[in-house]
Amino acid sequence: MKTLFDSSAFAKRYTDEEGSEKVDKICRETSILGLSVLCVPEIISALNRGVREKRVSARDYLVAKSRLSEDVADAVMINLTPAVIARSTFLLETNVLRAMDALHVACALEWGAELFVTCDERQIKAARKAGLRTRHIKP
Repeated sequence: MKTLFDSSAFAKRYTDEEGSEKVDKICRETSILGLSVLCVPEIISALNRGVREKRVSARDYLVAKSRLSEDVADAVMINLTPAVIARSTFLLETNVLRAMDALHVACALEWGAELFVTCDERQIKAARKAGLRTRHIKP
């Protein structure tokens, strides 16, 4: 199954928190993993915030960063093309969304994802409204 994760859900692969096991299970069931080009910088940003706030050790950060690099090597990276930008504009005009959330949904739509996975309530509503099959991982 072609599955696109947004950053909020995919980040759970690199932390031990509620929803991490569900994300790992979905990853095992996924035949083709898709990620927006935004996903890696957003996850690295969140991990670094965890280091600064002393919730993530420097060692755990390096392990997570290495695992993320391995996962990205096997993923299809969805770029921000004019078509993705146009879809995100429409999503922003017809839903209550943040810009980055609209871009993740637009990437899933443009790529033809068979499943879109996120932790964000507004994003999941917009994805469903746009016709995507979704999985909501509770934060």
